[in-house]
Amino acid sequence: MRVMPTALAVLSVAVISSCTTLGRPSNVPVSGQVSTEMLLDASPLAEGVELEDLSQVDILELSPEMIEFMDRWVDPHGGEYFRLWSLLYAVMGDGTFDVIYDGTTRTARETFRAQRGNCLSFTNMFVAMSRHLGLDSNFQEVMMPPDWSASGETLVFNLHINSQVDLVTHSDQMVDFNMYDFRIRYERQIIPDSRARAHYFNNMGVEYMLEGDTSKALANFRESIRSDAAFSPSWVNLGILHTRGGYPNYAESAYLEALDIGDTNLVAMSNLAALYGQEGRVELAAQYQSKVQTHRMRNPYYRYQLARTAFDDGDYEAAIDHLKFAVRRIKNDDNFYFLMSISYLNNGDKDAAERWMKKAEEAAEVDADKERYHRKLDMLMSDGTG
Repeated sequence: MRVMPTALAVLSVAVISSCTTLGRPSNVPVSGQVSTEMLLDASPLAEGVELEDLSQVDILELSPEMIEFMDRWVDPHGGEYFRLWSLLYAVMGDGTFDVIYDGTTRTARETFRAQRGNCLSFTNMFVAMSRHLGLDSNFQEVMMPPDWSASGETLVFNLHINSQVDLVTHSDQMVDFNMYDFRIRYERQIIPDSRARAHYFNNMGVEYMLEGDTSKALANFRESIRSDAAFSPSWVNLGILHTRGGYPNYAESAYLEALDIGDTNLVAMSNLAALYGQEGRVELAAQYQSKVQTHRMRNPYYRYQLARTAFDDGDYEAAIDHLKFAVRRIKNDDNFYFLMSISYLNNGDKDAAERWMKKAEEAAEVDADKERYHRKLDMLMSDGTG
């Protein structure tokens, strides 16, 4: 199996800083008059042309070649555990299938044919094939830590997808095609196929939006929302698409729909603050920006980012203060513990540095990280250098 890391391997992406308003056209409704129906079925971005109907796309459809592959490699009469591992060996074993990880979202049969895709692509393929073999497999959302830019003004919110197989005779098995970025401590939940379908079309919408194909992006965001109207990333990305297209009132309605689903959606709030600021609605912009800042300061990963910035600036006391907040809310994150250790070391407290480095070693899930922390701990205990 070959794995190709890529920046587009994440699923649900909503980018704040790339939103630009091109001006308010005179023929669109005033703010507050854009309904959900208008967003999905009467968007000016469609330019009067009927959008592609994607309702019949089956992301789990099997091809004859996929069925032939399973017939060749998996004994359908074997036990469930045997069938699962026979399938995994067939897909990931040497010489049987060439898995190449890239940033493209594909259906199950497209992934099998191309032998490449992102985490959702391979999970589509695995879920479809494993269910064909009679296994009880489901999609699973994994909450990856949010990622802020160095300035702290841009947020990319990531959702990772893998699969869980429920077995009667063995413990449940998690199947993940991108274990490089996965950590056991990440929160995860089983999701219905409708939510997985929403992920798929949201991803496709983002890919088409980045390519500049507005019509296809709009059609895919619409199908994502029709699959699961409570999937807020699609509303946010629909807002971004309308902001880029010069329809800020449509964008506003989309962002507000996302906030109706979850009133702490930082991406929607940040985009609204930017939109209101560009329109000169200063009080509303300030209100949303204040909410964003309040929620950010409560987020342990944002405080970790602030700690890194403070550390780089040589302000080790500030770094330690931010990290104390972070470790109270997120347990057993070796990255937090490691930065705490070297912050204490640079602040002149070797004993505290040793304690936190030991915690980093104990919390690390990857052997290479454990070894790295252990070497640094040995150096700290021997001569005090890191």
